[in-house]
Amino acid sequence: MSKSLKLYIAILVLLIAGLIAVEFSIPTPVSWNPTYNEDHKIPYGTFVFFEELDNLFPESKVQSIKVTPYEYFDDYYDWENDTYLTTGTYMLIDDYPNLDDTSAQELMDFASYGNDIFISSSYFPDRLMDSLQFDTKNDYSFDGVANVSLSNPIFKNDSITIDRDLSNIYFSSVDTLYTTVLGYQKFTDSLRTNFIKVPWGDGQFFLHLQPIAFTNYNMLKKSNHKYASSVMSYLGDDTIYFDSRNKVGQDLNRSPLRYIFSQPPLKWAWYMALITVVLFMIFNAKRKQRIVTIKEPIKNTTVEFTKTIGNLYYETKDHNNLIDKKITYFLEYIRRVYYLDTQILDEKFAKHLATKSGKDVSDVKKLINQIVYLKAKSDCNEDDLLRLNKAIEDFYTT
Repeated sequence: MSKSLKLYIAILVLLIAGLIAVEFSIPTPVSWNPTYNEDHKIPYGTFVFFEELDNLFPESKVQSIKVTPYEYFDDYYDWENDTYLTTGTYMLIDDYPNLDDTSAQELMDFASYGNDIFISSSYFPDRLMDSLQFDTKNDYSFDGVANVSLSNPIFKNDSITIDRDLSNIYFSSVDTLYTTVLGYQKFTDSLRTNFIKVPWGDGQFFLHLQPIAFTNYNMLKKSNHKYASSVMSYLGDDTIYFDSRNKVGQDLNRSPLRYIFSQPPLKWAWYMALITVVLFMIFNAKRKQRIVTIKEPIKNTTVEFTKTIGNLYYETKDHNNLIDKKITYFLEYIRRVYYLDTQILDEKFAKHLATKSGKDVSDVKKLINQIVYLKAKSDCNEDDLLRLNKAIEDFYTT
């Protein structure tokens, strides 16, 4: 092993060691991305709330739904007896839920058979808004913090204050004949409805407009968990169908290296391994590269051969033969370069050749006439050969 290679390896090892030391000395930054994922322990995941569901509903089973509501509940519908084979409460907590109109209709069908639907979100599908006759509005001019409370006086001590990443989306209109207002949110002096109950068939919808209240950050802050507990008290103590943020098929769409890239130390180790392999290939190829031998290019003897043959014809005074070969080669050049038929060498041919070659028409006509004259002449002399050669060379060069 050469000294230069040892030096490169030593520098590479020190570089890797330095990067590892820097990486471990930097604290892991906190992600404030609102995922609402029940597996995430970051501030805006819902891990704490999901874990507490067993305590909030001690007599209920918590079932994670990892497909769309339509795919899940449609399988439980008995078409012969016109009923569902399961009962319980569907629960969804997400700021921007991926809930299409088909799943919304399935939830309405499920609720009509005496089941509860709880959705805490900032946006709802049009099918729900049209059928349940409510509308929402976003007041972008709000500032400060929000006080979130429930309308029932027994929950007056369970109000909470949300101080970051909240919205002022509220129910701007509801069907007052059937809808019950269960909660409010207050910005300064503006009191807005943010929690309602709407009956549907034998069941009911509970719609909530501040999903941030159920995230880890707010659940662990002071006594905020009491608010979530009070909201859940409106739901029946039956099976909880929790709409998971980890849908089946999501992991299949990600890279096979998804776990490595999700862990910063493993990610840096992967990058350093790739860099090491590339550097090894560069230095190894440089060390073992063979000497490239210089080979003399093969000499082109065609020109010398042509000159020899030309001199042979010229010395023997065989002007007719040499003129015939000159004309044959020139016409072959015309066919190959300009794609013209050279069987009939008339004025029309001369014009076509002048047009395609960009030469002067009169010069081209003189050349073609000279060729026709010499092809018909039986006894050509040296002057005829020289004039033809000059005319052809002028065509090539001008």
